[in-house]
Amino acid sequence: SAGPALRSGLAGLKVLLFNVSRAVTHDILINFSPMESPQMPNLTEKGKAGKVQLPREIFRSLSSWTVRVVVMVLNIQQLGTFEEVNQTGQVLDDTVVGITVGEMSISGLQDPVQLTFTHGQLPHSVTPQCVFWDTSKGMAGGWSSSGCVTQPGDNGTVCSCDHLTFFTLLLNPALDRSTAQGLMAVATVGCGVAMAFSIFTIAFCIFLRCRFRSEDTLLINLGLHMNLVGSLFLLNLAFLLNSRLASETQPGSCKVLGGLTHYCLLCYFIWMALEGSHLYLLFVKVLGIYIHHYLAKLCLVGWGFPALVVGVAGVIGSYGEYSIQTVDHQVIAHLCWITSEHVLVHYITNCGYFGIIFLFNMGVFGVVIQKSCCLKGTGVVQRDRKAWKVALVAVGLFCLLGATWALAFLTHSTSSVPMLYLFTILNSLQGIFIFIWLVVLYYPKTKEITGSLSHIIRHDKTTTVSQD
Repeated sequence: SAGPALRSGLAGLKVLLFNVSRAVTHDILINFSPMESPQMPNLTEKGKAGKVQLPREIFRSLSSWTVRVVVMVLNIQQLGTFEEVNQTGQVLDDTVVGITVGEMSISGLQDPVQLTFTHGQLPHSVTPQCVFWDTSKGMAGGWSSSGCVTQPGDNGTVCSCDHLTFFTLLLNPALDRSTAQGLMAVATVGCGVAMAFSIFTIAFCIFLRCRFRSEDTLLINLGLHMNLVGSLFLLNLAFLLNSRLASETQPGSCKVLGGLTHYCLLCYFIWMALEGSHLYLLFVKVLGIYIHHYLAKLCLVGWGFPALVVGVAGVIGSYGEYSIQTVDHQVIAHLCWITSEHVLVHYITNCGYFGIIFLFNMGVFGVVIQKSCCLKGTGVVQRDRKAWKVALVAVGLFCLLGATWALAFLTHSTSSVPMLYLFTILNSLQGIFIFIWLVVLYYPKTKEITGSLSHIIRHDKTTTVSQD
């Protein structure tokens, strides 16, 4: 049986201590709430408080006759504890419940510990998840759902866990079924269209390269664009294969497919950066067409560096099955991607990787605009009015590529459904955008535009030499 209980409370910490005999014949029940200290239930309890149910199995294997049980309710906002790096979910009522039995580490329970977190009707934009604080996760620990089962209800969520530690209920951003299915449909159709236009674009670039073989600047530009479009084609192909095959693949195959998809995404990002660096060399440094094996070196970076990143991520076991779920935990889609246990890899190699590229491209955008204004001031544009148009169109592609993917930072909370649709639609239409851009830029006056570029470069080189 349970002995007398002792309650104590400090700012942000409320504790209940009591003794339990190993001869106890029933489960131990404790009530808790964010505002009050945990306590044993009484006859007047109206069922609005949260509950902890400790199975009697815990106490039957005790080496001593009695054991001290400690139940803690912590307000993590007041205490400043249990802060996970890059946490996406919100802790319900900032409340964490900690349970200890003696000095033992208890795990692998056949009859799980049950915690009931009470709450009102949750919005459709979030999904509850039972988690515990895992000290082995990351540098300072983090939330993990391993060993816990979540049973959501209208007025509360029941967490069944096979061990004792610190528990809470995370409210994670979630998609409802109709939104998730709509986004998947838009993405699938968009990928198919993008792949078709990517093929058209590559064929158009090959046609121009064959027709204007003597124009070195044009050949380099087209070669760069072909690699960009090629990486976009592979990214869309990898996504379609992933969405179709992920639910049927074996774990080993899923890791390979996840790594391939990640590789294609990183390739596309880095070719965006190479487009920006090429603009910088072409309009500012005037070195792009004078570097020995320039395009070959770009290909080495554009296709080689992502392979190195994916290789490292694969070695640490970052890839596996990833599920997209609705608020009621129904799986909408299976993907082979970076697993939730390695979310830090996602933030570093995707968010951080693209963030650096986007900032670099924005810097190049400003430099190219300033360079174009300087050329206008020297009178180059008056002699050849196509110079500003060429600079504007070139920077237009560069901004288009960076700006649409930058919308990902505005979709951090999946409750922003319009932003999710905008992000999905714009990036699904990248193949069409690039095809139209190339046709407008290079056809039908390819020589005239190329001549304008050459004129700018020759003028800038002459100016640079005279300044030296």
